[in-house]
Amino acid sequence: MLPPVLRRNVLRRDALGRDLGASLVVLLVALPMSVGVAVASGLSAEAGLLTGIVGGLVVGLLPGSTLQVSGPTASLTVLVLEAVKTYGVATLGVIVIAAGLLQVLLGALRWGRWFRAVSVSVVEGMLAGVGLVIIAGQVYALADRTAPTSGTGKITGIPELVAGAFQSPQSLSALAIGVATIAVMVLWRKAPRALRTVPGPLVAVALATGASVLFGLNAQKVQVSGLMEAVHLVNPGDFGQLAQIGVLGSVVAIALIASAETLFSAAAVDRLDRQPRTDYDKELMAQGAGNALCGVLGALPLAAVIVRSSANVDAGARTKASRVLHGVWLLLFAALLPFVLSVIPMAALAGVLVHAGWKLLPLDRIPALWREHRSEAVVLVVTALAILLVNMFEGVLIGLALSVAKSAWEASQLRIRTRDTGTGPITVSLSGNPTFLRLPRILDTLEELPSDRPVELDLSGVRHLDHACSTALAAWTERHNRSGPEAHIVKEPVNSA
Repeated sequence: MLPPVLRRNVLRRDALGRDLGASLVVLLVALPMSVGVAVASGLSAEAGLLTGIVGGLVVGLLPGSTLQVSGPTASLTVLVLEAVKTYGVATLGVIVIAAGLLQVLLGALRWGRWFRAVSVSVVEGMLAGVGLVIIAGQVYALADRTAPTSGTGKITGIPELVAGAFQSPQSLSALAIGVATIAVMVLWRKAPRALRTVPGPLVAVALATGASVLFGLNAQKVQVSGLMEAVHLVNPGDFGQLAQIGVLGSVVAIALIASAETLFSAAAVDRLDRQPRTDYDKELMAQGAGNALCGVLGALPLAAVIVRSSANVDAGARTKASRVLHGVWLLLFAALLPFVLSVIPMAALAGVLVHAGWKLLPLDRIPALWREHRSEAVVLVVTALAILLVNMFEGVLIGLALSVAKSAWEASQLRIRTRDTGTGPITVSLSGNPTFLRLPRILDTLEELPSDRPVELDLSGVRHLDHACSTALAAWTERHNRSGPEAHIVKEPVNSA
C-alpha cells in the first residue's frame, strides 16, 4: 500500500499520461474538421485552425466543463457563409464578438440552464436542417463545382451537377476522391478496435491526399496563406454594422445556436464520464469569452463539439490538460507545418463534411418519434426543411413558433359535457383549460342549445379560464338572457384570467 503522498503523485502522472494521449487523439479529429468547416464557411483553412487554437488555449483553461472540447463547428457553417457573403469578413468579426458578449451576458444572468428548456424537437430539427444544408452545398464541392446560393437551387441543381460531373475529367476525379473519402469513414467504424484509435476523418483525408498525389489526380487543393495572414483584426469603425437588422439577426442566431450545441454537448459528456458536472452558466461565459476573442482575430465562431468531446472522453482524458494541449498541438501544426494543407484535395474535405452532415440527421429516431409523439416529429421535420429552403435564422424561428403553438394547443385541453333531462335547466360542464384556441368549439356547443330553455354553466372543473373565454361566455350569457330563460354560471372556475 503506497503512502497517500506517493499515491497522489502516481495518480497525477497517470492522469497526465492519459491527458497527453487524449490530446493527440483530439488533435487528429480536430485537424480535418477545422480545415473543412473553415473552407466551407468561405474562409481560409488557417481560420479554422485559429478557432481551434482559441478553443483549446482560452476556453480550455476557463471554468465550466472539464472534458468537452471547443472549436469550429459544422452547425454554424451555413450562418457564417451567409454572413461572409452578405456582409464581408470584417463584419463577421463584429458579429462573432457581439455573439460572444451576448453569451457572456446570458451566462452572467444565469440563463445557461434555460437553454435546456428549448424543445428537443426544435434542436434536433435545427441540427438536421444544418445537416441537410451542409450536404446540399458540399455535394457540389465533391465535384469541384460551385453550389447555387438558394436552398431550392441546390436541390433542383443536383441532376445538372451529376450530368456535368461525368462530362468533366476534373469533376470526375474530384468526385472519386470525395466518394472514396466518405466510404473510408463509413467502413472505418468496422475496423479493428486497435486501428480505430486513429480517427476516421484523418485516415480518410490522408488516404485521399496520398492517392491524389500518387496518381496525379486533377482536383482543387486547399489554398494556404499562413496563420498570421488568417488574422483579420476588427476595425472599431466596423461596429457600426450592428445597426443593421440582418447583422443583429446573425448575432442572435450564432449566439443561440452555439450555446445550444455547447450545452447539449455538455449534457452528453456528463453522461459519458463521472467527472464533476458541467456548470452551464460558467461554460456559457467561457464560450462567450472564446467567441469574443475569435471575433477580434477574424476567425470562425466556436462551440463545444460532441465529436471532439466524445473522442476526448473515449481516449481516457481526466483533466482540462487534454483540451488545452490539443490547442498547443494545433498552434504548432499551423505555425510549423502549414504547407501540409496545400496538398489536401478540397473534395476530400467536402467528403468529411458530407459525412458530418449525414450524422446530424436523426434518421434512426424519427420513426419511433412519429409513432409515439407525432406532433414532435412534425416540428422536427418542418424546422429542418425550413432551414434548408429558407435560412437558418428564420427556420429556427419557424420551428420555435410551431413548437409553442403545439404546446399551447396541447395545454388547452378541454372537455365539454351537456346534460339535458328533458325538464329543468340544461347543464353544460366545462373542464380542463379553456383558452381562445378552444373558443370556437365552446361557442358552437352553446349556440346549438335551445334558446327557450334555462342553461346552467358548470365551470368547477376548469383549471384556467383565459380572458378571451371569460369575455365570450359573459357575452353569450347576456344574449341568451335577452331572448329566453335565464342562463347563468352555477359554479365558478378554480382560477381565471
